[in-house]
Amino acid sequence: MKLSGGLRTKFLLLMAAALMVMLLMMALMLKREEQMQGDVVDVTRDAMQGVVSNSLNRRGEGMVNQLAESLTNPLYYFDLDAIGELTAAALRQPDARYVLVYDVAGTIIHDGSEEIPSYGKRMDDEFASEVTASTTMLTLFNDHVMDVSMPIMIGEERLGGVRMGFDLEVAKGFQERAVTEMRQRLGVLGHRQLIWVGLVTGSLVLIGIVLLWLIQHWLVRPIRQLADSARQIEAGRFELDLPTSRRRDEIGELLRAFSRMSESVARHDRDIRRMAYTDALTGLSNRLAFREALDEQLLQMRGDGQQLALLFADIDDFKRVNDTLGHDAGDDVLVQCSARIRDAISRHAGDNALLARFGGDEFVILVQASSRDARDVREIATGLAEALVETLGEPMLVHERQVFLGTSIGITMFPEDASTAASLMKNGDIAMYQAKVAGKNCYRFYSRAMDLAVERRVNLEHELRGAWERGELSLVYQPVYRLSDRVMVGAEALLRWNHPKHGQVAPSVFIDVAEQSGLIEVLGPKVLHTACTDAVRWQQLHPGSEPLSVAVNVSPRQLRSGGELADVVAACLRETGLEPGRLHLELTETAVIGDEAHVSDELARLRATGVKVLLDDFGTGFSGLSHLRRVPVDGVKIDRSFIADILRDPDDLALTSAIIAMAHSLGITVIAEGVEKAGQYALLRERGCDQAQGYWLGHPMPGNEFLALLQQ
Repeated sequence: MKLSGGLRTKFLLLMAAALMVMLLMMALMLKREEQMQGDVVDVTRDAMQGVVSNSLNRRGEGMVNQLAESLTNPLYYFDLDAIGELTAAALRQPDARYVLVYDVAGTIIHDGSEEIPSYGKRMDDEFASEVTASTTMLTLFNDHVMDVSMPIMIGEERLGGVRMGFDLEVAKGFQERAVTEMRQRLGVLGHRQLIWVGLVTGSLVLIGIVLLWLIQHWLVRPIRQLADSARQIEAGRFELDLPTSRRRDEIGELLRAFSRMSESVARHDRDIRRMAYTDALTGLSNRLAFREALDEQLLQMRGDGQQLALLFADIDDFKRVNDTLGHDAGDDVLVQCSARIRDAISRHAGDNALLARFGGDEFVILVQASSRDARDVREIATGLAEALVETLGEPMLVHERQVFLGTSIGITMFPEDASTAASLMKNGDIAMYQAKVAGKNCYRFYSRAMDLAVERRVNLEHELRGAWERGELSLVYQPVYRLSDRVMVGAEALLRWNHPKHGQVAPSVFIDVAEQSGLIEVLGPKVLHTACTDAVRWQQLHPGSEPLSVAVNVSPRQLRSGGELADVVAACLRETGLEPGRLHLELTETAVIGDEAHVSDELARLRATGVKVLLDDFGTGFSGLSHLRRVPVDGVKIDRSFIADILRDPDDLALTSAIIAMAHSLGITVIAEGVEKAGQYALLRERGCDQAQGYWLGHPMPGNEFLALLQQ
């Protein structure tokens, strides 16, 4: 009993001291709260003033920019009625003081009123000279008005300009009303807080009285029981990390028992957490660890106005490494990628970034601004994304082979884009997908429009499945002519989709959907078979004429299908009876770059079947003419972007001539795309180009129209 009495005495003194400290702290908190209310009102007024000013500035510039674009044609044709309608609509804005449309000399053309009393007068206000001289959007302020002006241009010619004056008193009135309302609400909250403090204080006093009574009945005996239990479960390694105690009462025995167990539990807990929260391959945090850290970070930051940026990075074409070099090489690539990402983070984001591997080839980075860094989070995320695109785009040495990959990065912001971890992850994934759609090896920030784009893309993919069977997909043929005598030598087969609801869908849209979804592997053989069948029919209808070739585009996904493409081509030639030399397979230059060894082997298998291989869009991949020596192709198609300006741009003409000369030196046929003028045709023939196609020679046409062209 003496032992128990000692514990009770200590507990009584501790409770009394704790109660006194708590009451003192509550009094200080109430005093501090009163001071903070005043500080909050001052800080909020300053912050609101900046927000209102920035918002008015952005809105004013947006309105004036839109108004300037709308006024271009009316001002060009001096349509005062149209100008009046547009300026009157702008003048009806609640905070708009004036709207002026002026000519190059600063003479007023319209002021938004019906009578236009200022028509023909020179602007002579304090901003007039700067507005008239400015060639870009200009925002000026005085104590009462924000003046936003924008020149109106048509091409390189300036027609005049438009300016709007926004009443700053309206914004100030809104600000003062908001501050007054906030001060009232803070007062109400302060009264409520006082009530809660009283309730908490009373509750603490009541709890203390109850505990004082319970200590006599339930404290000493449970402590003895816990000490006995600790000895029994000591071999089970469950314990808290407590210091060794020299006390000789029940508390001391309990502390010593738990101290012995803590060492074992702590050791195993570290091992378990390391296995549960760490990626075994790269040593980075895994999905579970990242998600918990993100939830905790969002909980801490909610409502404090701070920002976070989440970067969702996916390695481009990583599957190709596993398929061609094996999974060991893929693991090596992931380790190298993680090291490069860590290095980029240390250089551009510092210690305030969390990196995790989500599995496969996906990495996620959480970035927040540091108090020592003057940049905001968006700027840090942009710099990091640019660095990742650059460093991951550099070649990697894997199993004594150079591998060229890249990364697509989606960036989403908290709290602008989402307020929950799940929404942030979804938005980052959507933005990453848009980076893939944009051509890979780039980054994109999330926007609300991306949700609609993803939904449209999913619907388009769903409708594309079965479109061939429903007869919505068909082939058109664009003739290819020999330049020396302007004789048709073949045609390029192009896939078109006539959607029953949306009409003609752009090939750049649905071909990309087919490529990303894998549908291209289903559509490709059907297109190939149909094109070969039509080419056989051309020859049957005109047996004495020169055999026409048919060119079919092959996607990068088909090219990297693990050798299946050559088998598909050989089977198609057998089934249709087309001579192999009349089938031309077109590959984009970018499909060849990056893994030339694998592509060269695949092209060699294709050429072994007798077909000819052409390199399409040549010059756009920045690969250099040296690739023609290492990749077995029969011809190159100069991209239309070079042909378009050969009559005006000496650089394009020189590059085109160099491609022709280099290809001919290697025994490679040269075909020009996008010939739309007679001058282009003549110049290409003069420079020795072999073949050409384009709207000047012939538009893409359905099969029956192409047959009619052959009969002519």
